[in-house]
Order: sequence, then structure tokens, then C-alpha cells
Amino acid sequence: MTFTATLLQPQQIHACAVPLQVKSTYTSAPHAYSCTEHAERQLGNSELAYFLPSRENGVNDICLYIDFHAPEHLITRARLRVVWAILRARHPLLASKVVMRDYADVSFVYTRRNPMDELAEADASLVFHSTTGPDFLDSHLNGPRILSDDRLSQLAILIPPGGSAEQNYTVAFNATHFIGDGLSMHQLANEFFSLLGGPMTNVELEEKLAEEWRISRESTPAVLPAALEMGYPPESKLGQAAGDVAFQLYQAKQIVWWFSYQGDDLQLTCFAREDMHSLDELELPDVLLHVSHPTTKVERKPYSEPAKPVLSRCSLMYSALNIRPFLPAAPDPQVLAVGYFNVILPSFLPQSLADISTFWTRAKSAKVQITKAARSPLTVSQNRRIGRDRAKNARVWAKEDDEKARGTFKAPTPQTQAQPVSPKTPSAALLGLSCIGDLGGLYRHASYPSITLINQCGGTRQRSGGMLLFTRTFAGRFRMSFQYDENGFEGNLVEDFWKKCVDGVEEFL
Repeated sequence: MTFTATLLQPQQIHACAVPLQVKSTYTSAPHAYSCTEHAERQLGNSELAYFLPSRENGVNDICLYIDFHAPEHLITRARLRVVWAILRARHPLLASKVVMRDYADVSFVYTRRNPMDELAEADASLVFHSTTGPDFLDSHLNGPRILSDDRLSQLAILIPPGGSAEQNYTVAFNATHFIGDGLSMHQLANEFFSLLGGPMTNVELEEKLAEEWRISRESTPAVLPAALEMGYPPESKLGQAAGDVAFQLYQAKQIVWWFSYQGDDLQLTCFAREDMHSLDELELPDVLLHVSHPTTKVERKPYSEPAKPVLSRCSLMYSALNIRPFLPAAPDPQVLAVGYFNVILPSFLPQSLADISTFWTRAKSAKVQITKAARSPLTVSQNRRIGRDRAKNARVWAKEDDEKARGTFKAPTPQTQAQPVSPKTPSAALLGLSCIGDLGGLYRHASYPSITLINQCGGTRQRSGGMLLFTRTFAGRFRMSFQYDENGFEGNLVEDFWKKCVDGVEEFL
């Protein structure tokens, strides 16, 4: 699958026609803008676990695009540049860089610039393309990496050919996963539309950028938002011991083996999307639950067999969990704040059971587990340890990858381990779930009355052999999309799986 996008030049489109300039309304003292400030902090465990695998080819880089109607006069480079500059100044991780000194010593580095320089930096990470949202997403998933350690975010405006007083546009937000997650990206999008479609003129927006810079500089030094782990409450020695025991018991219940991918080296991500129903046709909580646990899944053969995955009954999936409700409110929402939990479905059901009975039995079981994970008092304790383990494993695997690339890797000597009394039953959790829920509460449409949001979709650059199922409600409709590695599975296995997901929703709901 190939993709070609054309970057529009200033002379080719009205939005690019305004040259880069800063209004003189900022200040009457030119030297007031001469100072820059720097801030640096190390990546937290969760951030590090996402950063290290992304170094080679941008694994997990996020793309969120939104189609919208807007008057033509709003979509100019001058206005978009200052809106993007304000967002980058408010959320410093968007404008930061990453410096890696060692596998355990990786830092964000941020420079708080004066408004003039902030506009120039924002302009450098603002691009225009003549393409569609789906094609741009395909380029993000399968093309060369857009982002880098020196550019952790990008704003792209997709403009169709032709023109009218009221046009369809698409905005695409690109960001590395270690500076944010799905929820923070949608909050960023709402903030973007509030500035773009708000009552302020371009000059007033530039004045706002300068005023916010002045206030922040006078009140606090340049600072980066704290890592997720900094929001966790401190643990006493007794609490640490109890948490470790509880986590070990939790891990023992997860019947999961992880296997390295043994398929083709070439990874090609495909994306399928369905707009299922309007909200007045079904109850949203039930739909989210049902789509969260399709009745089939992909499992891998044992590690020693270099074969591609085969389809079998589903027993275990992993899902992201928003950790923000468990922590004190953060001043800056643009930060990574996700944890994880597993959903284990009943597999040993009578074969005589009707499909609809099997479906609802598993639905009830999944609902209980999801509710428990969302309300468990152990959520913070478990995800503190999950993040620690993920970071530890990421450091080991990153070192191995670098040594293999240099040709210096030596496999460790296998260690003999005592056989556990009750061996685990193998099961592969290869399907990831991202059920973000109803996005209606995140978008304040009254703040941008001249803009109408139409559609939303997104995805992340994947590992080889990956599968992700997304569900959300946007603009009054429930939507689900499925992302997978086309070269990671044999025949039409994944296509059949997706068809069963869609058919199941249509049949049982």
C-alpha cells in the first residue's frame, strides 16, 4: 500500500498566503523578549515504557483527525499558527524534545520561548496537505515516521480542492504516545477549536499569546508537567509490602503468555471503521460493553514455531484505563495517564448454548470485570507496579535491540527455574481495547458556534502482529474501528474476525 501527499506551498493555497510576522502590540520594550528559559525532567516509568520502543520507527505514535465545517476565513496560516503557538505554550510537552543519555536516563527538555520565537516554532510544526483524513492516517500508520525526538507533536490541516464560503476541512494532531493519550488528545482538540472558532481576531490571539507568556514568566519558572507516577500517593513500608503481595496475587490470576512476533518483517497496518448506530437507537453503556469483548480472537502458536497466528476462541484481552480519576487534578491535562487491566472471558461454556446466550454470558462477565477495574481501591497500587515492570522490560529490550543492531548481542544463559505447583494455562492477549466512551462531554460546541464537527478517527503506529479495537461516541453516533497488521496473520482470518464483530453488534443489539 502506497501513499503520496503533497505539501502545499504558500503560493498554492489561501491559508499559506500570510507571511510569518508578529504584531508590534506585544510590548513597547523590544528587549523584553530576549530571554529564554529551560526546563528538564526525567521520563516516568510509563513514559519510558512508551519512548524506548518508539526510537526505531515510531511505535505507538498517535494520530487523531477530525473532519469539520468552518468558514474559509478561519483557516488561514496566520490564525492557525497563533492558535498552535498558544497550545504549545500552555502544554510544554508538545514543544519539548527528548534527550537520551542512558536506558535509565531519558529526559524531556523544554525551552520557554518569547512569543515571537514561539510563533516561529509553531509555524515549523504546522503543515498543510491536500488529502483526506483516511489517507493521511494511512500515511501516519504505514509511511515514514512524521515525528522524532526533536519534534514530539505536529498539527496538520487537510484542505480539499475547490472553495466555498463554508468548507469541509480536517485537522490532524500527531503526537508521541509518551506525551499523551487518547483523552488528552481530545481535550487538546476541543481547546484548539475553542481558540480557532472563538470570537478573538488574529491580532487579539497574538496579544493573548504574549499576555499568557508574560504572566507565566512572572509567576513561575519554566516547568514541565509532572509524570504520572508523581501523582501517586506515597507508600509506607507496610503499604509497599502489602501492595507487592497483592500485585503478585493479581499477576497469578492472569493466564497470559507473551510471545515475540514470528511473522513477516514488513508491517502494514490496515484500518477498518464502522459507524454503527445513533444514540437514540440503543443504550451506549451496553454497546461499549459488547464491542469490548468480541467472541473470537487471535492467538499465537508456541514461541518455538515460526508460524503466523491462528484464530481461536477468545479468553483474554487487555484494555487501557484512565488513571486521572484516581489522582489529584493535574494543572496540565496534556500528559500520559493510562494504566492497564485484563478482561478474561468465560471459555468453558456448554457447546449446546445458543450464540445469543453465550454472547450475553460473556457480556455480563466483562461488565463485572470492567466495573471492578474502574472502581478498585488497588488500581493505583497495581498500576504503579505495572508501570515499573513495563519500564524495566523496556530498558532490557531496548538494550538488546541496540546490541543486535551493532552485532554485539549475546543471548543470556537460560536459568533453571523451579516448576510451579500449579502451572499456568497459556493464553495470548493479542487484542488491545481502547473504549474511550462518549466524547460529547469533552467538546464544548458552544465555544465555537461557527464550526461544526462532523467525524473523528485515529490510530497509532503499531508493532508487527498488533491488533487494536477502538470504540467511542462522537457527534451523536457510536463508532468502532479496528486496526491490525495485514502481514501478521494468514489468509482472511482478521477480515473474518472483523466481520463477526460487526455482525455481532448488528444481530444482538
